[in-house]
Amino acid sequence: MSRRLFLQGAGGLALATAGLGSYAVLFEPVLRLNVTSYRITPPRWPAGLTVKAAILADVHACEPWMPASRVRGIANLTNDLAPDIIFLLGDFSGGHRFVTGPVMPEEWGEALSILKAPLGVYAVLGNHDWWHGPLPSMPADGAEGVRQALRFAGIEVLENKSLRVSKEGQPFWIAGLGDQLGEFVGPRQTKSLADLPGTLAQVEGSAPIILLAHEPNIFRSIPDRVSLTLCGHTHGGQVNLPLTEDFVRRHFHVDHIYGHIVEKKRHMIISAGLGTSNIPVRFNRPPEIVHLTIGGATVPSQS
Repeated sequence: MSRRLFLQGAGGLALATAGLGSYAVLFEPVLRLNVTSYRITPPRWPAGLTVKAAILADVHACEPWMPASRVRGIANLTNDLAPDIIFLLGDFSGGHRFVTGPVMPEEWGEALSILKAPLGVYAVLGNHDWWHGPLPSMPADGAEGVRQALRFAGIEVLENKSLRVSKEGQPFWIAGLGDQLGEFVGPRQTKSLADLPGTLAQVEGSAPIILLAHEPNIFRSIPDRVSLTLCGHTHGGQVNLPLTEDFVRRHFHVDHIYGHIVEKKRHMIISAGLGTSNIPVRFNRPPEIVHLTIGGATVPSQS
């Protein structure tokens, strides 16, 4: 190969690498937003009951990647889907240090306050909400800032709490867990705040249960009594390449990363979320709103 051809090839590779880097940093995490739809009928779901849910996970509010204006735009699009119920699956606080500034809880809380659904809006907390303040460089407050912002926004926070909801006279339960990685008890050691047995013990009768949990780790322990588990946390891997899957599983200590999972007749949906953590990069896994219809035909699982 001539020196000229080599330099042309090297220059082309550099430009392609720069282009991919710009896409992964500036375009996909900031400008793309998918609406990912599922229609499933999990076990123990009564015939004739159809519930349309919108699911938002891992907002990770921060400047310039997820400002309050973008959170509000996402909330508006969520309302446009006309869901019966809305679930927020934790990690509202920024998740990395590559920022120009924080988005304070009262700012993203006001943006989310426009969310409306006839059966209500419900949230669980995530690990970043517990581990630090609005940014990783800011001190933790026991998630109180996040909790307060959600309550001021009219969003009910479920921490090891089950709540009975009814649509057209047919009941179902929403069970929200405390975070499984909640508090640090030592270097790289955390204590789970999730009380699965205590949360499910609040359920009365035989109506189906939808379980909200930030991390999908809990799926290994979910009993058959739960019809459907909804999770975030993994960001769908954030960078979706075959070589990254094993790394993501080891890093998050999870068996599953994304999508509709069916194991032993148990169903789980893991959202790719909206923001980013560790680094502000997404590739082949754009931010998403999950639009879920429960009741009717079941789509094939992605596991």
